[in-house]
Amino acid sequence: MINQSKASVRRLLAGLLASGLLLFSGFPQAAQAAEPAGQAQASVSSPARSATLTSTAVPSTSRTVGSERAAMMYRRIWGVDDIRLQETASGSMIRFSYKVVDANRAKMLNDKKATPVLTDEATGTKLQVPVMEKVGQLRQTATPEAGREYWMVFGNKSHIVKPGSHVTVVIDKFRAEGLVVEGNSLPRTR
Repeated sequence: MINQSKASVRRLLAGLLASGLLLFSGFPQAAQAAEPAGQAQASVSSPARSATLTSTAVPSTSRTVGSERAAMMYRRIWGVDDIRLQETASGSMIRFSYKVVDANRAKMLNDKKATPVLTDEATGTKLQVPVMEKVGQLRQTATPEAGREYWMVFGNKSHIVKPGSHVTVVIDKFRAEGLVVEGNSLPRTR
């Protein structure tokens, strides 16, 4: 009798688990089916309309931007999405990258005259974009285009800013506070 009730409980739990998996795996297909066919087709075939469609889409968040709300603010006010801060070059540089969704609003970030500054919130240390003799500043300053990703690199020779550090990035009037530096996704070899 006890073995039979244990078996019944196991079957019940297995059934609940299986139904939960089926329920959650069906959500993306249901969302795609609910989208009007014309809108789905327009987002794929018409790059000119894609800028208007992406402005209403839910912004993507990364580990760098702390919340959906902050990501939405950067998207609506500054025209950028998918903001990332990653350590690179064994921690001696911090790469700041972003995807442009509204080229007019994002112009300020690519302005050659603006001096980008990354400030570590814990220590107050300010990092700048290094200038190389033959290359110039290690940043992209081309006129922004919607849908493209742009980047700049901040020098971190003293390794003060580490993965997990909270920083503020300022470029002219653009100010992004509370960003978290991500670690390098590649394993380090010693």
